[in-house]
Parts: sequence; structure tokens; C-alpha cells
Amino acid sequence: MLTRRDILAGCMTLALVLAAVPGHAATAQEEARQLIESLADKAIAALTVKEIPREERVKRFRVLLHEHFAVKTIGRWVMGRYWRKATDGERTEFLKLFENLLVSIYVNRFANYAGVTLTVIKTATKGDADIIVYSRILRPDGSSLARVDWRVRKRKGEHKVIDVMVEGVSLGQTQRSEVASVIRRNGGKIQSLLDEMRKKVSNGNA
Repeated sequence: MLTRRDILAGCMTLALVLAAVPGHAATAQEEARQLIESLADKAIAALTVKEIPREERVKRFRVLLHEHFAVKTIGRWVMGRYWRKATDGERTEFLKLFENLLVSIYVNRFANYAGVTLTVIKTATKGDADIIVYSRILRPDGSSLARVDWRVRKRKGEHKVIDVMVEGVSLGQTQRSEVASVIRRNGGKIQSLLDEMRKKVSNGNA
């Protein structure tokens, strides 16, 4: 059975900013819709083939991650207030481990998505810079697997993943809470977080 974490693993987000001219908003929302649909198609086609070896699945996932996720932006937000306290070396290692952990956790789970499709329900603006694309992941028989809301923003001229919410639960917020919890349990030591992340990456654990 697919878990919420599995669903989060297969879900990807693109970013698109609202233009200052009101007439551009509808165009931006339509582009966001098209980008989400296109990205979902690419991810499912590239990563749900069970016959491909794990090494190739890792390679494909990492390509999609680099192309469509603002990993550094997300990582900094996930680390929260501890980002300011971290040394340059700790920040660099955290971002590397953060990316590798995403790959390690999720790459084998994409096989469970064979046959699923994504249907966009609607789009809406959020704040000054974001567009939310509301969608559903459908099973091969057409029944709903999950409601997925995509947070879309434009970063440095490129569309990038900012966050994804499954059944109203934010992946970014969940990870941010987990990171803060680990650091607090270890007396505020960022190295303790890095140690735990290294173990998870090495073991391939969620």
C-alpha cells in the first residue's frame, strides 16, 4: 500500500511567479498548469519502469531533481533558524546530504506509481509570488489516490519546485519540523543532525 510519504516522493513541484500586470495572472496560472502536467508525465514515464536498474533510476531522479527543484532554497527553509547558526561547512554538507537523502529515500518507490496519472483541478494565486496548482493523483482504474497541491514560484528566471502538499500536509513543513526536533534532542548541535542524515543516506532509510 502506498503511504503518504510514498505519495510525497513521487510528487514534484514547479514554480511560477505572478506578473505585476493583472492581465498576465491568467497566463501565469495556465503556464503553471501546463508545467505541472508536463513534469508529472516526465516523472512517471522516466521513473516507474520496473525493469530499469537502481543506478539508472537514481540518475533519472537526480536529473529531475536538479531541473525542477530549488534544492538549496528548500534546504535552507527546512533548516530554519539553524541555518544562520551553521558554519559554511555545515551548510554545504547539509545541502549535499539533503539532496542525497531525497534520492536515497524515494528512488526505489517510484516503481509503485506505474499506471497512475495526474489531473489538475484548478489553479490559484497565493501571496505576492506563488501559484498553487490543485490536482489529484489517480489510480489506473480512475479512482483518487491523493489530493496534491503544488506550490509554484519563479526563481532567478527558472521555474522551480518550492513545496508540495499531500492531503493538506506540507512536505517542506514536515521536514522542517523533523530537522528542528533532531537538533533540539541533541542539545542544539547541528553535527548531530548531519550524523543522522549520513546514516540514513548510507542505509537508504526513510
